[in-house]
Amino acid sequence: MRHVHLATGLARRRDGAVLLVASRYANVADPLWNLPGGRQQPGELLRDTAVRELFEETGYRGRVAGLAYVSESYDRTDGVHFVNATFLLDIDGSEFEPGARRRADDHVADAAWVPLDEVASRIAVAVVREPLLAYLRGALHERYAGFADAGITIRWLDDRA
Repeated sequence: MRHVHLATGLARRRDGAVLLVASRYANVADPLWNLPGGRQQPGELLRDTAVRELFEETGYRGRVAGLAYVSESYDRTDGVHFVNATFLLDIDGSEFEPGARRRADDHVADAAWVPLDEVASRIAVAVVREPLLAYLRGALHERYAGFADAGITIRWLDDRA
């Protein structure tokens, strides 16, 4: 069994909109919306992963304001255990649109501030959507969500697991 550590960042504007990114994956036809984030690099703390990924995916500089929640899931098809830490992020210039730093070969297809009432319809993957929505509603009391079966297999474009 492989283990993958992920970190995502939850940033909100004053109007309640949430920053989301749409990422391309090797085995999924359309980009999937998610919080900005990604895989932890060797020697990197998860909080630093969230800040690095925020900048790489949106062009925003940010800082961790706290831990929102932890989620974990198993991809039974590939035998991968995922642990994701979602951090609250304060973003410099958060009233502006996400930066246009993307390259044509980048895995990020789009980034947008999404109104709170549209977040559920944007995020197709339940293991991403359900903990986020529960947290935003104040209903994730343990600040933990676990899924014995992720219900999806993700293969990154760079083929690194």
